[in-house]
Amino acid sequence: MGYEVLLDAGAVSRCRRRVHLENDPGKREVPLAPPDPALEQRIADATAHRLGIAEQLAEASEAGDGWVTISRDLPAGERSAATERALADGVPFIWGALLPVDLAGHRRGGVDLLVRTDQGYLPVLVVRHRITDRGSGAPTTAMTDLDPAHQSPDPARKVRAQPRDQLRLVHLRKLLEVGGYAEKGRALGGVIGLDADVVVWHDLNAKTWPGGRSAVTEYNNRFADRVAVASAAATGQPALAEPSRILECRRCPWWPTCEAELTSTRDVSLVVRGEDADGLRKIGVSTVDALAALNPADEPPMSWTAGSFTDAVMLARAWLADLTLVRRVTDVVVSRGDVEVDVDMESFGESGAYMWGCLLSGADIGLEQGYRAFVTWDPLPTNDEARSFAEFWAWFTDVRERTLAAGLTFRAYCYNALAENRWLFGSVERFGDHEGIPSRAEVKSFVDSDEWVDLFLSVSEQFLCSQGKGLKVIAPAAGFGWRDPEAGGEASMGWYRDAVGMDGDVPDLTQRERLLQYNEDDVLATQALRGWMTDRAGTEVPFMGDL
Repeated sequence: MGYEVLLDAGAVSRCRRRVHLENDPGKREVPLAPPDPALEQRIADATAHRLGIAEQLAEASEAGDGWVTISRDLPAGERSAATERALADGVPFIWGALLPVDLAGHRRGGVDLLVRTDQGYLPVLVVRHRITDRGSGAPTTAMTDLDPAHQSPDPARKVRAQPRDQLRLVHLRKLLEVGGYAEKGRALGGVIGLDADVVVWHDLNAKTWPGGRSAVTEYNNRFADRVAVASAAATGQPALAEPSRILECRRCPWWPTCEAELTSTRDVSLVVRGEDADGLRKIGVSTVDALAALNPADEPPMSWTAGSFTDAVMLARAWLADLTLVRRVTDVVVSRGDVEVDVDMESFGESGAYMWGCLLSGADIGLEQGYRAFVTWDPLPTNDEARSFAEFWAWFTDVRERTLAAGLTFRAYCYNALAENRWLFGSVERFGDHEGIPSRAEVKSFVDSDEWVDLFLSVSEQFLCSQGKGLKVIAPAAGFGWRDPEAGGEASMGWYRDAVGMDGDVPDLTQRERLLQYNEDDVLATQALRGWMTDRAGTEVPFMGDL
């Protein structure tokens, strides 16, 4: 019996090469990357989130009658059969459905919730990410109201772009259509997100995608392509998708396989990404060596989309020379102050920012220098976050005012201000009515000033970074090392769970100390990086013009 190509909804958003590898019989014994603990934890959190929502919906008056739960622990055949029986019986709400496979359409898939209307069934997803932003117009109902006829434009929310959710809904609708169970006359689907307070209803035929496309049109195009890729792999035909390094590679279980192939061929995507890598291959520049041999002063040999062509050539040369950093400028400059504060924020996913770590150094302004952290150990989300943020801002403001009063200059530093700025403004928006919380205008005045220095931008503007620009990559070039060998943002998520007893365990005080040490090392790293840029980088890092 031949291999049947059956794709789940994730295939339309997945890397095309991964779809190939997943359907190539010759790759079934290839070792995959070990499971990512952080990813496994996110999956576990998503499962717990779904179960919590299911309990609320089943108990609510809107969903209490006619609620059927199909256990995900059942064998696939039994779960699918139970779903078919519930659909045939017209059960109003079916939780945990596994829809019958569509062999002709090459589809398979399960759904969190099916809701019956007068015209048939529609799918509802439960996801652990935010589905709305501040604004207006999102079509919503209350979370426990699963009747889309009750939807209305929400005055406080606008739809957040989450393309994967809409593509999943289209996939599930296609599966419902095969059995004749899909709602007739329209293509509608719902999503319940992290905040678990509303259902957002998506019209999947609405032309809300770029170019006036709908989610249905986008799905049809993508799915047809993925079926072709998978079918070629399954039948031993020439591959329709070759490996190319993209952002998704970082967490892909197939990355060891692709990395080995890309490295052996010295593929150009090791230094250039996306459309530019594809464009270079089309004109015969398929290797790092070929890119490095081009004249960086020339015009790009094809339409260039990201960054600078000159930088790309110099990055290729740096990669060949095994250099982590190359100077783009003759003299490295970083803004300095008489009084300096390094800032690093620690957050837990979308739930909030539980720690603001600060390192005070420079001239004496009457405050104790060194590291301090403003932190809440109440599990997020918590209103105690407002207290810790207000204390941080009060201390921070005191430092700035004392510096100004002394006639000195002040600078505060972070690494990639997008993260800190997000939670600076987010804290104001969420806790503006709490004592000690600054106004949005006050925060904006600071982040727009010369006092707030993003070292990530300083590095990006003055260096080419062949191995990435993360602090854990750049700071070691300045001679800095973290005390914890497992230090990293993903690992800290697990430490935080233990530190606050998030899973019902007794809070682990040793993990609190670990997080404090990790945060302290992060601000020590930015301090060390800044000092190195000021004093030594100009002589220790090769200039790109010399490569």
